[in-house]
Amino acid sequence: MFKKTPNYIKYIFTNIFFLFVFNSLFRGIFYLSFNPLENISALEIQKAILLGIRFDLKLAIIAFFPLAIFVLIRNYRFLKSKTYKKIGTIYLVLAYLVLTLFYLFDLGYYEYLAIRLDASSLRFLDDLKISTQVLIESYPVYKGLLGLLVLSFIIYKYAIVIHNLFSKTQQEITKKIKAIYFIFTILILSFGIYNSITHYPLRWSEAFFSKNNSVNQFTLNPVLYFFDSFAFRSEGADIKKFKTYYPVIAKHLNLPQDSVNFEKKVTFKNPYKVKPNIIFVMLESVGTAPMSFYGNPLNSTPKMDSIIGESLSFSKFYVHKPGTAGSVFASITGLPDIEDVKTASRNPMIIDQRIIFDQFKGYEKSYFLGGSANWANIRGVFQSNIKELKIYEEGSFEEENRADVWGIDDYDLFKEADKKYKKLHEKGKPFVTYIQTATNHMPFTVPDKKESFTPILENEIDKKTLLNGGFRSLNQLNGLRYLDFNVARFLDRAKESGYYDNSIFVFFGDHSIILKGINGLNNNEVNLGIQLNHTPCFIHAPKYTKTQIVDKYAKLIDIFPTAASIAKIDYVNYTLGRDLLDSTAANTAAFIYTQNKGEGAVGLIKDEYYYEKTNRSKKAALYSLNNNSYRDIKSNKLDVTKKMDSLLSAYYYTTKYLYFNNKKQPKPNIKY
Repeated sequence: MFKKTPNYIKYIFTNIFFLFVFNSLFRGIFYLSFNPLENISALEIQKAILLGIRFDLKLAIIAFFPLAIFVLIRNYRFLKSKTYKKIGTIYLVLAYLVLTLFYLFDLGYYEYLAIRLDASSLRFLDDLKISTQVLIESYPVYKGLLGLLVLSFIIYKYAIVIHNLFSKTQQEITKKIKAIYFIFTILILSFGIYNSITHYPLRWSEAFFSKNNSVNQFTLNPVLYFFDSFAFRSEGADIKKFKTYYPVIAKHLNLPQDSVNFEKKVTFKNPYKVKPNIIFVMLESVGTAPMSFYGNPLNSTPKMDSIIGESLSFSKFYVHKPGTAGSVFASITGLPDIEDVKTASRNPMIIDQRIIFDQFKGYEKSYFLGGSANWANIRGVFQSNIKELKIYEEGSFEEENRADVWGIDDYDLFKEADKKYKKLHEKGKPFVTYIQTATNHMPFTVPDKKESFTPILENEIDKKTLLNGGFRSLNQLNGLRYLDFNVARFLDRAKESGYYDNSIFVFFGDHSIILKGINGLNNNEVNLGIQLNHTPCFIHAPKYTKTQIVDKYAKLIDIFPTAASIAKIDYVNYTLGRDLLDSTAANTAAFIYTQNKGEGAVGLIKDEYYYEKTNRSKKAALYSLNNNSYRDIKSNKLDVTKKMDSLLSAYYYTTKYLYFNNKKQPKPNIKY
């Protein structure tokens, strides 16, 4: 078979193999230079090496892919032509040189900052003269240049040898066979770049599987990582602005004002003898507006309405960014997602954070979702920050009936989670867990019947009734009703399995849905564009909380400190969330990210006002939430505007600061 393979195909894969070896060589050099796997378990070492090999192979294929396409198009003519030989030689010399430079800069960068080369390193080009001087004084630059010349000569000779090796003999094949080889080779190379058998390609976030950051850093390939982080190269913290507004956020959150310090220790003198379980349930696409509990004229959520009536709920709860990835990031890290370019979870420079989820000592920690954790690089957010976390995703369930693009549906997801929780309960092992639902999302895959649930049929409801509830389609309404059924069924299972009484269930929406207009909801949220941020949040724990509706402003980053406090778990809060039941936290506000005419903006909701400001043009407006008048009133409320602008800026610049300064190896305090 190998002998019959055309030489130009052999030429392609031989070069890819040597590029892969070259990448692996520098991985070995990195290991020998920094020994990042010292005192690491054999299982983590094995996973790091295997993932590293996949990253290196992906880079090798990407590096050679343009030339591979050219070779496939020209096939045997590429090996016969002297001009093509020169093109191939020059290409390979440049490819190896570029890769070498990346790897060399990466070694120096890691030695300096203990992180792999990323796009933020381009900041050193701002003062090229000083950076060049530091480089020359710190490293043997001239010897390095000589080494690059020697490497160029070696690669030049290698390229000629490889070309000559495969140009000696030629096999004649038909056009049909050439086409087959063309397609087959493209498919193999494409699969090598995709490098995964799941629904998501190999991404940088998979490297962040360990709580030990040095293991994650070893796993990365710095060249791929650099370009993955390139979209966020301009994102950073404005230290000057942060210092200006720190006293404002410090006063708002009751933090020390003499130095920058976000660390807030919370301890309990009389913790529960039996540790409560804490179950966070993210309700996909559920806002307050679609729910009958909050005034929707359709009986859309009867079961959750009943549960809220027996729970601690927050009527003025807002998520920071209307999107699932942004809400997962914010809820886990305690930092709002205010990234302009993409979601914060996709920014490799900011996923390493100190979080409360990691502080539940003696607890089993888990994350459940019906599909793959690779979506939006969420895997990296969880695994790099939560020690001994178990992720249950597609491919890891006992029963797996894939419903749609989002994996198994919510009924099966809750059922699989319940099995794990029941076993932990029987062992007497407390658990803290995060369930991410997805069925209430397009394409709204709802079964014809599931136990007592049946969807509403088209002949059972007219369009006018749907529109009165704001729903754009019957599928949208049925998706919400199915989630409503599954939430109640999950609680029933918890009772049957025995862990209900000793559990704290925290339900929250990740964002609302766009509604056409609902009769009877007298507020200005639709006009202002913040209806998408207004979601339910209710904590169902009859043993630990009393039934009440809390009408103070609450935000997504508050859920972990609030739940940990209810469970009387000692923790240290390093970020911006707060315990909503803390009597001292009376002066609350909701901080959101939005869009204003295509431009990124941030907003503050406080004291029945909404203040919004664009990030670049700095256009600002103040609105009242007590009426349906879409009119800027900041000129009539100068004092309110000034205070809200100050607090909004404090939230914005503090969030940016903490993105980069809340790492597990904390930065020194800034002194004034």
